[in-house]
Order: sequence, then structure tokens, then C-alpha cells
Amino acid sequence: MMGSVRPPVTGKTAEADSKLLDEEARLAALQRYRIVDTPREESFDKITALVRDVLQVPICAVTLIDKDQQWLKSIQGLEGEQTPRDIAFCSHTIRAREPLIVPDATADDRFSSNPLVTGDPGIRSYAGVPLCSPDGYNLGSLCAVDTAPREFTAAQIAILDKFAALVVDEMELRTIAHLDYLTGASSRRAFTDLARKLLYRFDRDSRPTSLILFDLDHFKRINDRFGHPCGDEVLKAVAGACEGVLRSNDMLGRLGGEEFGILLPELDITGAFVIAERLRGQISATRFEWAPDLIVTASFGVSTLQAGASIESWLSLTDDALYRAKRQGRDQTISADVAPTPAALH
Repeated sequence: MMGSVRPPVTGKTAEADSKLLDEEARLAALQRYRIVDTPREESFDKITALVRDVLQVPICAVTLIDKDQQWLKSIQGLEGEQTPRDIAFCSHTIRAREPLIVPDATADDRFSSNPLVTGDPGIRSYAGVPLCSPDGYNLGSLCAVDTAPREFTAAQIAILDKFAALVVDEMELRTIAHLDYLTGASSRRAFTDLARKLLYRFDRDSRPTSLILFDLDHFKRINDRFGHPCGDEVLKAVAGACEGVLRSNDMLGRLGGEEFGILLPELDITGAFVIAERLRGQISATRFEWAPDLIVTASFGVSTLQAGASIESWLSLTDDALYRAKRQGRDQTISADVAPTPAALH
């Protein structure tokens, strides 16, 4: 660690330090960004490229520390997307507020036997600054790595710290761009991004993942009778009703108009059907002061991800179930019972 004197642990500092120990809350904060397991993005690659050039290091990365893995959101100088968390230097970085400086990993008991030191890429020196969220959780690190021992100067660490703040700003902007302004649900773009991530994860380890699509019944009549501002209130209330049912790692997205989608990681078709039915009941129980007699209902389609599926085929399969629910009388949930065939995916 870089030599420094820590401030007294009082007031806000004590609260901040307590967040370093709350791993469950830290992982929940990371999950809210919905960025782990997503592909590289130019905005982050520009930062790591600049840091590598300015600090004259062969390797620079933006890392995010998940429960069991280190996700490399951007990396210069190496290939790859992830490493196990237990060998990640950045897993040490997130345990403190100050930067982690390792002048020579072979002389540091914490890292001397690390396979990233003893084998490829042969890390010898490391400087990492925590990526601290606005609510005080260290989500990962912006790190500079060399394959030769070196002392990072105070000026270089200050530069790294400023670039780390830019990374967090980009993460915040990315989150804003991924939200529907009216309902607070995820945008269609964000929804598609997460679906792509879950598809990638499913292809890797076949973890169960389900999808719910639902559409508000006769929504046009609500707009015609009460006006579009009241229709907007209905959409916001429906999104709020859903958030009260869903788990922290589920994603509610507004896909367009009165159509919503929900991605349910780690949940099979039976569990997804139960969630859909709870949501259906929650929506129909919602009341509005400006129209006490108004009962809003929704029709639901549910499916689980199948081997060989594409995002388009998965959405289409679930959409078919949704429209069967509408054709059969609305205000019900239909489960897709036919998996997509490989021939139908392309």
C-alpha cells in the first residue's frame, strides 16, 4: 500500500469505512449499474488507452469486482474478459479508500505466488485506484500494470485518480442513458444489452434465465377517456407496482408504449410464471385517486431461454405467448411451451 496517514474514523468517514465491509451492499450497488458481463465500450477504452500512454505502462484496465469474478470492462495490452476474483489485484484495491501501490509483486507476500505474477502476463508492479460509486461503494478499479518493477510517483497516482473519477462519471452517464425517462424502468437499449449478456452467460454455463413480456390491456381507452397525462400516470404506477415484486437482479424494461419486459436471471419457467402472476395481481390491484373506478389489467407471456436461441427468437417466442393471452381474453399469463428450433433462429 502507498504510505499515508488515515484520517480519524468519525462521522461520515466512519460510515464510508463501514461500506468497505458490507460486501452484500457493494454487490447490490454494482448490480444496479448492470455493467458486469457487458462488452467493451469505446468510452472506457479511450480512458484506458490514455492512461497507458500517459503513465507509460504496457497494461491498463477498468475492472469490476463481482462475487466470483473480475470483469475487465476495458483492457489495453492484454486479451480477455475476466479473471477469477481470488487472483485479482483489484480485489485488494476495493478493500480501502486509498490507492493500492505494489512496486514489486515478487517481493510482496500478498502477490508473490499469484499466477498472474509467476506466469503470464508476469505482473511485477501495479497501481490501482478504487472506482467509488456516489453512494460510497468500491465497485472495481482503474489500474496501471507493468511487467517490470517500478515506483509510481505521487503525480502519477494523482493522474490515475482523476481518470478513475472519469470512469465513474461514464458509468453514471451510461446508467442515465439506459433509463426510460417516464417510468424509471430500463430503456429498450439497456434491456437488449442485458438480454445479450444473459445469452452469453447461458451459452457459457447454461444457467436458467427467463423472460416476461406484458402489455397493458385496452390502454388506448385509458388515454382516450382520461387523457395522455393520466395515461402516463398509469405507466408510472405499473412500473412502481412491478418494482415491489421483482428481485434486485431482475430488470424491468419499457420496450415501447404500454409494453414492458422483464429479464429474470437464475429463474426457470415455473418461477417466472409465479412472478408473472404476482405482477398481474399487483397491477390489477393498483388504484388511482383521479379515477377510483379504473381497473388496469395486463396480459403476460413467459418463456425460458433455450440452447441455441438468439435475442430475436427469444423475444418472438415470448411475444407469441403474450398475444395468445390477449386472444384468449386478456388479463392472464400464457407460458410459451415450444422452444425455438435452430432453423428458426437465423
